Amino acid sequence: MGLFSSHEVDPAEIREKYGHALIAGEEVLAAFRSLRDTAFLTNFRFVLVDVQGITGSKISFRSVPYRSITSFSVESAGTFDLDSDLHLWVTGQPTPMTLKVSRNADPAAIQRLLAELVLAKR
Repeated sequence: MGLFSSHEVDPAEIREKYGHALIAGEEVLAAFRSLRDTAFLTNFRFVLVDVQGITGSKISFRSVPYRSITSFSVESAGTFDLDSDLHLWVTGQPTPMTLKVSRNADPAAIQRLLAELVLAKR
């Protein structure tokens, strides 16, 4: 998701901005935003919003249901590493989706939330 790390944002902001993409009963549980792109986890899926082009008028939504996530990893930031990394391996994709998250985010909380969401859908 871009070259820059994402910082956590209030899920209410995501609901306000991207509520049109949510279905009835879907709640945003965690969200991250970089300069242009946004990623968020709902109770049903992982969504990556990719803002494209110079003007940002073209927006791509990539939606991954948790049942399609075969594996995931969360790496905390190290001494010389500026951010944490989230990797999601999705059925049918040879490489993982990668999200760089600010070192201020809690990787243990992200790990726990993903485990609950991915494992509950099995």
